Amino acid sequence: MGRRRAPELYRAPFPLYALQVDASTGLLIAAGGGGAAKTGIKNGVHFLQLERINGQLSASLLHSHDTETRATMNLALAGNILAAGQDARCQLLRFQVHQQKSNNKAEKAGSKEQGTRQRKGASPTEKKPKSETQREGVELRVENLQAVQTDFSPDPLQKVVCFNHDNTLLATGGTDGYVRIWKVPSLEKAEEFKAHEGEIEDLTLGPDGKLVTVGWDFKGCVWQKNKLVAQLHWQENGPTLATTPYRYQACRFGRVPDQPAGLRLFTVQIPHKRLRQPPPCYLTAWDGSTFLPLRTRSCGQEVVSCLSVSESGTFLGLGTVTGSVAIYIAFSLQRLYYVREAHGIVVTDVAFLPEKGRGPELLGSHETALFSVAVDSRCQLHLLPSRRSVPVWLLLLLCVGLIIVTILLLQSAFPGFL
Repeated sequence: MGRRRAPELYRAPFPLYALQVDASTGLLIAAGGGGAAKTGIKNGVHFLQLERINGQLSASLLHSHDTETRATMNLALAGNILAAGQDARCQLLRFQVHQQKSNNKAEKAGSKEQGTRQRKGASPTEKKPKSETQREGVELRVENLQAVQTDFSPDPLQKVVCFNHDNTLLATGGTDGYVRIWKVPSLEKAEEFKAHEGEIEDLTLGPDGKLVTVGWDFKGCVWQKNKLVAQLHWQENGPTLATTPYRYQACRFGRVPDQPAGLRLFTVQIPHKRLRQPPPCYLTAWDGSTFLPLRTRSCGQEVVSCLSVSESGTFLGLGTVTGSVAIYIAFSLQRLYYVREAHGIVVTDVAFLPEKGRGPELLGSHETALFSVAVDSRCQLHLLPSRRSVPVWLLLLLCVGLIIVTILLLQSAFPGFL
């Protein structure tokens, strides 16, 4: 049997590093680039329109936003506002999608000029500025808002950005180890504190205002504003690995299905050093209020590079440095889906198709859909088929039928039974 393959959804003209999905418009937003080096590789943010065509999920380029000499390395989405990490700064972008009204007179005039003769000059699309694109009645405009430097190390780089639950604040972390909180959309600094010695690898904001950060100093920390309220100790109920140092690679908050007030934290732990015999990486689920570890499971020997949690908190998506992609059940940490070396090079980001807005329409009969991007410039689609389950009413009907049959058999075997 051949190796399992994931369908390629889109190929960009530059390496891809960050990914977001807008549920309301059905837009897949992929960003990256070649950086400031004069290699001829562009930098940009691509807005892709997701559609179902002949029963298949597809993506087509709707708009390409040029970011000039800066490659976008991380993204966060809040409504129609994007926070893009570009080198040592955070750039806010606002995008707007409009449905154009058709003009019958213009259509008739255009149809007369097609065929043997065509007007000279640019097409209507080409005459539009770079920040605006029209396609098949859809118009997308992208506007640069505020930008601010967020990292101040000798080799500055913003590594992660995240909005809070009501999109009024965003948090950034980078190579200088500082967390900085910014007001949206002014990007006025609201808070700044030293969170880690060395680089911040990831951070996530919870609905109660708590912030979790993980860094290269082997620590996972829980903050309330600038106060340290807890530290994460994933090996409390997990494996004892005294000879192999591990560090936290990723952290994400997620909902608890069927519990509106429930909250979970998920983290990934990877070996700090690569060994000839690679030890496994681990996935841990935490109680979102006490920050005690609930369960820890091995997620294989491939080093995990990124983590995503589905909107409902049902699934976890993982990407690895060797290009593999996996989907796990969040409750049990059981792996449901796996494609080895789907990209063949490091997976830089993964994102689930949201379960609200246009999500159900685009998902079709599948249980979930995960998108992945990598340095190979490709965006791939990973579909999880719906798991077969027996309806509760059918189980009850079978139980009642079984009881009736049992009674009839007993009555026939023992006439005076009833």
